[in-house]
Amino acid sequence: MSDIKFQAVGLEGLYLIQQKVFCDERGRFARLFCQTSLSQQGRQFDVRQINYSRTLVQGSVRGLHYQQAGYAESKLITCTRGAVWDVAVDLRPDSPTFLQWHGQELRADDGQSLLVPAGFAHGFQALTDDSEVLYFTDADYAPDHEAGLSVCDPMLAITWPLPVKNLSSKDACHPWVDAHFRGVRL
Repeated sequence: MSDIKFQAVGLEGLYLIQQKVFCDERGRFARLFCQTSLSQQGRQFDVRQINYSRTLVQGSVRGLHYQQAGYAESKLITCTRGAVWDVAVDLRPDSPTFLQWHGQELRADDGQSLLVPAGFAHGFQALTDDSEVLYFTDADYAPDHEAGLSVCDPMLAITWPLPVKNLSSKDACHPWVDAHFRGVRL
């Protein structure tokens, strides 16, 4: 029996993963990634990169990031310190959940990860000072094919738990969804 459980969370292909956390007098242990468990769920995820993000100030937002068609990536997101509000937006035009979003609190001590499929934009807000996020991707970073959407886009109407602050200059310039937006075709 797997020590990793998968729960669909409302957007097609988006899953909350619950890892079993083992605790004793030394501390904690959890398996953050298991190819066999993902395969048993019908998910192919060949790790290409493992990325780390540290956000120092509560309320800071990173995102919303995605890679364009041909370079789209799935992500497995885990908070390893503090807490974050993790957001995924479905950008697949043929999906029944196109332009819908899901927000999920991830805490370093909850043993949860979010599996975000290719064709989604992703971002997060630090709910605590000094939050850290580890995320695995199944595609290489392609800077010539990266894109983003505004975290304050009224069409997306994302509810952030805290006032949005500390956007990078790059993230602050991401566009809103408009009539010309075609999403990400996989």
